[in-house]
Amino acid sequence: MKALIFDLDGTLLNTLDDIADSMNEVLRRHGLPPHATDAYKYFVGDGVLNLVRRAASGAEAAGLDPLRLEVEYSALYLLKQADKTAPYDGISKLLSVLAGRGVKIAVLSNKPHDATLKILSHYFPDTAFDAIIGQRPGHPVKPDPEGALEILGILGLPREEVLYLGDTGTDMQTAANAGLKAIGALWGFRERSELSLNGAYAFVEHPLDVLDFL
Repeated sequence: MKALIFDLDGTLLNTLDDIADSMNEVLRRHGLPPHATDAYKYFVGDGVLNLVRRAASGAEAAGLDPLRLEVEYSALYLLKQADKTAPYDGISKLLSVLAGRGVKIAVLSNKPHDATLKILSHYFPDTAFDAIIGQRPGHPVKPDPEGALEILGILGLPREEVLYLGDTGTDMQTAANAGLKAIGALWGFRERSELSLNGAYAFVEHPLDVLDFL
């Protein structure tokens, strides 16, 4: 393996509390019921608009535009995204070891691109990522393989020399659609069964277990 593409939420960072707090505040503003934090494990993963539609399922019936709620959520989340978020145990060490061994590292996220850049620079200021791609206007979100294929081009490596690490079925599908082997991160937001059903090649229970694939 010469490179590893990471998912962000649920793989590098435990972002669930800040996502839940931000979206719940938006829901309360508009008289919609908030959700337990764990519910957001199943709302996230497919882009911000899908997050909003799942969390605010009664928005349209209440005469609210999900696109408006998406704008409100995104603005609020940018302010709150470093309140409770933290790297998973072992992630910083993994990134350091990979860099020391000359393994290229990239991030592909369905989080908006600006938010992705901001949060990575905040939590991993000493890590020189070789490529970072978040959700961008006019580009499809995962599981479409466009972002993964773009990263392969930036890295200048064939599929056979790159692994993809993620924690959701969407991540496993993304890897498969791009012709990559997907490793399922069992510390993240979803269960092993979901990762298996969506094509995980292997599983890791702790970030440093990834080193076994070097």
